Amino acid sequence: MKRIILTGGGTAGHVTPNIALIPRLRELDYDIQYIGSYNGIEKELIEPFGIPYHGISSGKLRRYFSVQNFTDPFRVIKGFGEAHSIIKELKPDVIFSKGGFVSVPVVLAGKRCKVPTIIHESDMTPGLANKIAIPSASKVCCNFPETLDSLPQEKAVLTGSPIRQELLSGNKIAALDLCGFSADKPVILVIGGSLGSVAVNNAVRLALPELLEHFQIVHLCGKGKVDDSLSNMKGYAQFEYIKNELRDIFALADIVISRAGANAICELLALRKPNLLIPLSANASRGDQILNARSFERQNFSMVLEEEELTKESLLEAVQNLYENRAKYMDAMRDSRQQDSIDTIVGLIEEIRKK
Repeated sequence: MKRIILTGGGTAGHVTPNIALIPRLRELDYDIQYIGSYNGIEKELIEPFGIPYHGISSGKLRRYFSVQNFTDPFRVIKGFGEAHSIIKELKPDVIFSKGGFVSVPVVLAGKRCKVPTIIHESDMTPGLANKIAIPSASKVCCNFPETLDSLPQEKAVLTGSPIRQELLSGNKIAALDLCGFSADKPVILVIGGSLGSVAVNNAVRLALPELLEHFQIVHLCGKGKVDDSLSNMKGYAQFEYIKNELRDIFALADIVISRAGANAICELLALRKPNLLIPLSANASRGDQILNARSFERQNFSMVLEEEELTKESLLEAVQNLYENRAKYMDAMRDSRQQDSIDTIVGLIEEIRKK
């Protein structure tokens, strides 16, 4: 039996590429197991696929001061012990890690158990979790050509990001029914990330009266961020998070407003959706989304509006500009070379397993 452990979590972006690999791995008769945190978003996302899920303790490794910095290292150590026991019991042929802090003890335990690990780094520069894990990995996949310069030459492989294939087969009519929309107005899809974005949510809601004159809006606003006072507004549909119907919503959307997480923007590229990216501010992150967004802007795949410049007026202007010039962005995305990342990564998994 061929067996693989998938790991990654903390946000949906650390899980969805793993999900994209599952159908192909099943075609190749892999027994698939998943290691994530006890109750992270990864557990909720993986369980519908019927894959055995193993929870471990997880702590966050922070670059800033927090009281939790004194306790989380013990959670990581506990997670390492738990991951080590799981790996010894399952005896996988290979581990594939999509990153996030829960993946660090899994990768380190895999090396201790002499199980080869493949890491995927979606952003242009590796995050802290992957920086810690890279020395223990056999190969490191990446999404942007620029990332190759940040990785060990003998380990780096440019693969692109796995995209869930079902996203390419959405049903517009189903989405119209779900949202209660009509077919006579264009649709904006707003995605603030799986955890939601207060800045994006607030700017969109401030601009709703003007936006709804010309557009209908599907707003994926994040867990706990639905505004009940807007629930009955015509032409505006808000959801905390969309799972199975996301492909239908994508099919319906004429343009998209989104954060600039690497997985999210690669899905927009594959779907050829004209998009306005509002990257997470460098004040609240390490700046990876800004780098991702600017790379797509240089390739004419996206418009970019910095969070510091985000106002009701700047948002309205950008949306109008994007919609009027949407054909230009669609043409650029159509002409791009979208790599077959699923087959490339699964081929790498097979190669590592056979060795």
